Amino acid sequence: MRRRTLNILLTGTASDSHTWNLVYLQLLLEEEGHRVHNLGPCVPDRLLADTCADREPDLVVISSVNGHGYRDGLSAVRTLRRADHAFPVVIGGKLGVAGTADPVQRGRLFDAGCDAVFDDGDVAALREYLGSLTGIRVFA
Repeated sequence: MRRRTLNILLTGTASDSHTWNLVYLQLLLEEEGHRVHNLGPCVPDRLLADTCADREPDLVVISSVNGHGYRDGLSAVRTLRRADHAFPVVIGGKLGVAGTADPVQRGRLFDAGCDAVFDDGDVAALREYLGSLTGIRVFA
């Protein structure tokens, strides 16, 4: 069975200047056999939407380390959905300043159009999600 290769757009949030999380994710996604365009840190919502219009990715992966992922991610996904982008959008990392998952904030991300929200460091869940998009079953 041939694995489907995804064109993935990887991005940090508008206020997150961290880069190592993006480098790690890019390497992980490439090791899984996908093509990755890494926009880097501090990506404004409009730039993200414009790049998506140009590149037409199969998936957008948003990463946050600074604890403002709930807020910044909500803004980013709303911008993408207002621009009528229908591809899957996922977010993960340290999304809140408390460092623990917030079910209310997670629900807002889903309501805004996120297809998945991953807890900090949950690589197995990300791999499982990728498998659901490519038709490859992942065993933990």
